[in-house]
Amino acid sequence: MRGLGKRVLLLGGTNEGYILAKQLTDISVNIITSLAGRTKNPRLPTGSVRIGGFGGVEGLANYLREKNIRLVIDVTHPFANRITENAIIACNKIKVPLIQLERLPWQQMIGDRWIETATLEKAAEIIPQNARVFLAIGRQHLATFSYRYDISFVARLLELPEKMPLFKKLKIIQGKPSNKEDESRFLIKNKIDCIVCRNSGGQASYGKIIAAREIGLDIFMVSRKLPNKTAIATSIEEVVKHLCKIGLIKE
Repeated sequence: MRGLGKRVLLLGGTNEGYILAKQLTDISVNIITSLAGRTKNPRLPTGSVRIGGFGGVEGLANYLREKNIRLVIDVTHPFANRITENAIIACNKIKVPLIQLERLPWQQMIGDRWIETATLEKAAEIIPQNARVFLAIGRQHLATFSYRYDISFVARLLELPEKMPLFKKLKIIQGKPSNKEDESRFLIKNKIDCIVCRNSGGQASYGKIIAAREIGLDIFMVSRKLPNKTAIATSIEEVVKHLCKIGLIKE
């Protein structure tokens, strides 16, 4: 396979985005990866990179025109709803094809104790009093839970927020998701009663789901919105096949 020189914008920041950027760059696809810029020292993908927002729908549409982008691939986090919605509107507006790589959500298994909620705000409301809770939600969403003074929270973060919300009881641990065994030790050591997380899918953070199942912990699981009506792929292989189909890659 080889690229045919047409420029592609990849909305990245996920593990799938890094893998796809390398695969496409290796076959000479002219790709630009866009990162949101929320971390101070982001991991940079292979190929050209831009960092920061576009300035809404109009800003993204203008960027696509200026750079003569022939295709947009959305490989952002499943809960990065704003950039996904902006990409759909901008691409429709200027008639640029859009492919969305939809990471499949986790499915509830026998032994899972999920309490499914539509939002993090709802999860914050229904956590039992005096619980010790692991917030596996990312630093930008911590403030949603800060009013629950009756609860002890544990959050595991790669970076601290620029402005830390005021909690009565919050323990911050620097780190990232791990395998089932390490997650089990983490949950037991920190005396966790329940977990709050979003159904982001994938294997990278699934260890805590298995660990909670085996220990018998409740998980307040925030569900996703319904999939958007765009060309959706559920694997990197499907994205590559679609690129061949629309003539951006030659086999």
